[in-house]
Amino acid sequence: MDVRQLSTLVAIADHGTFSAAARALYTVQSNVSAHISRLEKELGVTLVDRAHGGLTEDGSRVVERARRVLNEMDDITADMASRHEDVTGQTRLGVIGTTGRWLMPKLLARLSAEHPNLRAVVQVGATSALVPNVLGGQLNAAVVHLPVDDAEVIITPLFAEDLVLLAHADHPLAAHSEISLADLHEVPLLLPPMGAALRKVLERAAATVDVTLRAQAEIDGARLLASLAFDGYGAAIVPATAIPAGSDVEHRRITVPELPRRVVAFIRRRRPSASAPTMAAFDTLRSLIDEYGDTQPGVHTSTSAFAIPKND
Repeated sequence: MDVRQLSTLVAIADHGTFSAAARALYTVQSNVSAHISRLEKELGVTLVDRAHGGLTEDGSRVVERARRVLNEMDDITADMASRHEDVTGQTRLGVIGTTGRWLMPKLLARLSAEHPNLRAVVQVGATSALVPNVLGGQLNAAVVHLPVDDAEVIITPLFAEDLVLLAHADHPLAAHSEISLADLHEVPLLLPPMGAALRKVLERAAATVDVTLRAQAEIDGARLLASLAFDGYGAAIVPATAIPAGSDVEHRRITVPELPRRVVAFIRRRRPSASAPTMAAFDTLRSLIDEYGDTQPGVHTSTSAFAIPKND
């Protein structure tokens, strides 16, 4: 088994066919076929379904570990290159969309200025998708919202943000500037899906005051929740950073005093240790949050301003 074989299998998983993988690897299809055949012979399993395309069940298992191996090799190279000079190499970072919108432009600009030999690859997604990618090695680290309950990750809280009820100006709830959670009992709302981290926070808060949250629709994504509320589809409970600054849409941000703040954190695998590029990105991230976090509406950077939520 060698790196070329693992890289070829990953390319087939990413691009779907032998010919597409060959183009991505800048080689010919016969080389791709040869690498896969040798890997299958060594492992004693069929990795690629030649008849229907795509990976077999065994192939999917192997490619997950192959990605980890290849990413770890990249990290080793980056660490060694960074021992006696500026940080060099690549870090693969995940970020939730609400945070990415205001923080990523600043992070990428600062990294470019301070670490010109560092390349950041950014994946935007929901916490439910980013956490498994960190655990699986596809990402070096991610900025997600809590709770995250996994002993295999190191969690560093970054900031907290208010949760608010957002409604179009024509919505009946827009008559309020503040409303109690009890007054939202059985009121149709746009909510995250059951099992999502934010939904867990909301359901826990509702349970403490014996309130049932009624989902008019379940939407996995805070920015889409906010967008639908802006469009008048319904009222939504969203984090403050999901609301675009300077929007022309007439809307109402309604305070719900019983709602806790949402905690956003940086997570990375406990083992292996984070690479030099990943730690450089983390240090830069924290510095930017210290500088700009409190300028964002509804964001609080003081650790005394929030509590870490736990999973049930």
